[in-house]
Formats: sequence, C-alpha cells, structure tokens
Amino acid sequence: MKLLSLEQELSSNAYPGRGIIIGRSADGTKAVTAYFIMGRSSNSRNRIFIEDNDGIRTQAYDPSKLEDPSLIIYAPVRVLGNKTIVTNGDQTDTIYEGMDHQMTFEQSLRSREFEPDAPNYTPRISGILHIESGNYNYALSILKSSDGDPSSCHRYTFAYEHPKAGEGHFIHTYMQDGDPLPSFEGEPKLVSIPDQIDVLADLLWENLNADNKVSLFVRYINLTDGTWETRIINKNQ
Repeated sequence: MKLLSLEQELSSNAYPGRGIIIGRSADGTKAVTAYFIMGRSSNSRNRIFIEDNDGIRTQAYDPSKLEDPSLIIYAPVRVLGNKTIVTNGDQTDTIYEGMDHQMTFEQSLRSREFEPDAPNYTPRISGILHIESGNYNYALSILKSSDGDPSSCHRYTFAYEHPKAGEGHFIHTYMQDGDPLPSFEGEPKLVSIPDQIDVLADLLWENLNADNKVSLFVRYINLTDGTWETRIINKNQ
C-alpha cells in the first residue's frame, strides 16, 4: 500500500466528515492517535472538545443553540486500563463496557450499526490502541450501510500488530462532500506520522477545510511508561 501524505489527503477533500488516525511516531517511542470532527449544519458546528477524566467529550459551544444532541454529544475518547478507545459516536461507551466485561473490540460492536441519519447513514468508525509491556497494536473498525441501503450493515475490522515507526492508518466517514454523503470505501489509508505532537496537530488543523472543520484531538502515548501528551484545538474558542 502506498504511503500517503495527510496534508494532501485533507487539503484535497472539503468534507471527509469525522476522522480517526492511529499509528506510531517516527522515532518509534509513542503510540499516536488523532480524531477530528467537521460540520455542515449549524448544529454540527456548534461544538467543542473538552477533557473528561482520561479522555474527551463533545459539548455545545452555545447551549442555547443546541438543536438535536443525539448524534453530536458523546465521548469520542475513553481509556480502559492499557487501552485507549477512539470513535465518532456513543459506541465509545459500547466498546468500553463490552471490553470491561471481557468481550473483544469486534464483539463489543456487534450490537451497533451505522448512524440512523437518513439519507446519509453515516458510518460508525472506531479505533482501539493497546499497549502492554512496551508492545503496541491497534485496530480500526467501520460499520456502514450497503451503498446507502439501511437494510444491510457491512462490518469491517482492520487489525495492525507491531506497527512500523512513522506509519499509521487513517479512516474517515465520507469519501467526499455530497448529498447524500458517500460513505468511506476500502481499507484505512496508510499515512506518515511525525515525531512531534505539535507537528501533527498543526498539520491536521491547517489542512482541514476552513469552513467545515470544528474540533481536533491529538494524543501521543509513551510506549515505555504509558504517560501521554494531549492537544485539543477548537474552532469555537
């Protein structure tokens, strides 16, 4: 698979929707994840990320303008022991609770499908990072309708063991802007991951569409001791 540039992938797509990136820093010492949200409606754009315990959650920037919270207010990131869960919806809680009861990542998602937001049927994208005794692996999942037909759900899980330094994988909800929005297709994209958290945060934020970007989360986790650095950028400040 060709190693792609995140800068090029984002700058050439006005609306990838919500996106998850997971990988390993170029120096090999950090597990890396990032999550961004975008929005076309005033309700979707009226959001910020805030820190919540070990993870983050979305919150209305202006509560008086919040219309429907059902698909936009959730915890995108939660930590369960040595596992970090990153998703684009409330399936974060589904995964957390399932894995806390000894289910696998894939088994935990069996009770969920794509979002009920016809006609888009937005895919549910999810990721998990697992660090143990210096070893690191991760997985990504997408639950999507069958080419816009909600009578069928397609489930794909991609697992990556011993990821290479400087490489990661990027999955997002939509192929591009449209009406209805076309769901992501194919394997997660192989992308390059820099050493420094601020380099990645700046690269992502600067190349997301200026009109549609809403919030960004980036975390680098030390593979030796499990400590982490986090960056959050909100368009609404």
